Amino acid sequence: MDNLILDERDQRFVLFETLDMNKLLRLEKYTDFSIDTFKIILSNAQKFAIEEIFPTLIEGDREGCKLEEGNVRVPKCFHRPYKLFNEAGWSSMLLSKRSGGFGFPITIRTAAHEWFMHNSPFCTYPMLAESVAFLINAHGSKQQKNKYLSKMISGQWGGSICITEPMAGTDMGNISVKAMKMPDGTFRLQGTKIFITAGDQDLTENIIHIVLARIEGDPVRTKGLSTFIVPKYLLNKDGSLGKRNDYEIAKVEKMMGGRGSATCLINYGKNNDCYAELLGYERTGMKIMFQMINTARIAAGLQGLSCASTAYLHAVKYARERHQGSSLVNWRNGKAPRVPIIHHADVRRMLLWMKSHVESMRALIYYTTMCSDMAYNINDPTEAEKWLGIVEVLTPIVKAYCTDTGFRVTETAMQCYGGYGYCSDYPIEQIMRDEKVASLYGSNGLQALDLVARKMIIKERGAYFMNLLGEMNTTVATLKVMAALNDLAGDVQAAITSLTDIIMFFSACSKEDKFFVPWVNAQPFLMMMGRIVCSWLLLSEAAVAQETLLELCSIKGVTCSDPSDLVRFIKENKDAAFYDGKIKTARYFIKNVLPDICGIIKAIKSEDISIMEIADESFSFC
Repeated sequence: MDNLILDERDQRFVLFETLDMNKLLRLEKYTDFSIDTFKIILSNAQKFAIEEIFPTLIEGDREGCKLEEGNVRVPKCFHRPYKLFNEAGWSSMLLSKRSGGFGFPITIRTAAHEWFMHNSPFCTYPMLAESVAFLINAHGSKQQKNKYLSKMISGQWGGSICITEPMAGTDMGNISVKAMKMPDGTFRLQGTKIFITAGDQDLTENIIHIVLARIEGDPVRTKGLSTFIVPKYLLNKDGSLGKRNDYEIAKVEKMMGGRGSATCLINYGKNNDCYAELLGYERTGMKIMFQMINTARIAAGLQGLSCASTAYLHAVKYARERHQGSSLVNWRNGKAPRVPIIHHADVRRMLLWMKSHVESMRALIYYTTMCSDMAYNINDPTEAEKWLGIVEVLTPIVKAYCTDTGFRVTETAMQCYGGYGYCSDYPIEQIMRDEKVASLYGSNGLQALDLVARKMIIKERGAYFMNLLGEMNTTVATLKVMAALNDLAGDVQAAITSLTDIIMFFSACSKEDKFFVPWVNAQPFLMMMGRIVCSWLLLSEAAVAQETLLELCSIKGVTCSDPSDLVRFIKENKDAAFYDGKIKTARYFIKNVLPDICGIIKAIKSEDISIMEIADESFSFC
């Protein structure tokens, strides 16, 4: 089967030529690994994705999930790959060997899972189980780890994270599910959770839910929240499955996309007997959940990237095979042969727009996860704090920028197909539907407010931005001396300077009680910063590609100063074509996408707050 999931050549370029994974191998935690090991893992992920996961994409969507007698039946085609997924250990890559996992770097786990996330409905099941195992491993008692962890890691039991309620979506402080403490130290839950991803399924014999709730009498808002372990089936003293817990799956949402993923409404304690165990300490629920939430934000961004990558590669394949119209040179000749639509300027524009966004998102996500690996495993506290600060800044950008942009890529891929893209004959319309939900998880507007209000304006966190800006400025200063990239480096430097200026402008607004200015411009600012960071990363890639292309030309005796000789070489040599493509992709993005920030900057500097000034009544007279 053809690989229409991701460009493995680009993945390896980002990891092993641009980011230099040897930095991680020098960390004590990862000295047992090697570059060859990482490459084998990625090759295995590619093989598994192509042979097992991709073939279930369309069938899973068409079959969907069904609620029958209080239990959810997932698409039948998911059962085999789920079993194989867990047997291969894909859901325990991050857990330490001591805990039953493999202890891989976050970056390698992310790269491996990029192969899988094109089929995000399938991935919700093993990845939610992985999240639950992570939380129990990090915060569970010894007894809880012995009770739950091994079967979570093996995939014998599934999991879900239960946060959202009818009146508590992004406003988690409004959570009303209550926990009543019993004399034996356990709890009983009452209330309702909605939009619970993988809330039920028939892939595993038991499901362990992590539920955010408030113990009776505890403070209001988020400071009074705790986390609880709620199994679907209680366990007998010998570890065997006992009676079903007192909660019901009342509904499976009928969604626009992600139809193979069971998104459930759960009612707890209909008979006042929903058993729960406290995870961690009382009133530390938000602290515990934020560990998972940050991971989930990266996962959402990865879904945006993976869906975009798959849509782009399908569009490229279609553009090469679909013959329509004649070339621009012969357009007046009615008898001229029809050509593949990849020859047409507007199709090429869309393809290069998609390529540049997919590759820049990949660079952004991998860079962020590599910073995370450095932050949590480096011995120098000052250096670790620097990398952690960069992760804190980039995480909301990864989540919001990559999910919004990922959707735009799927939309553009559909445009390449024309009317066929809108039909279910091709998978683009499904990929587009499946991807949209990623921007809804955790509200992208909230991510923007997190970036501006929590990461930028709070004084003690201002250094986080400065650390990232320092990394960016250092790179650009180095690349300005490369003649082939001098103009691109200048454009990126100007953009970084503008970013610094807006950060200072927002800081001044907060001191002058103009707090509405950064608030109403948080989302445009996040997208602006996303483009600037992506431009910087693409510029870095272009520098590596330029140097490697020159080396190839030297080895092959190609005269780089002779355009015709270079063009011939690029057409004949796959490596040369790849590296030249990286340079052209960076040039396109920096010259055609990056300038969009000028309009955003002008709008922000206008200090217009019409958004807040318009009356509610003025929006509609209906």
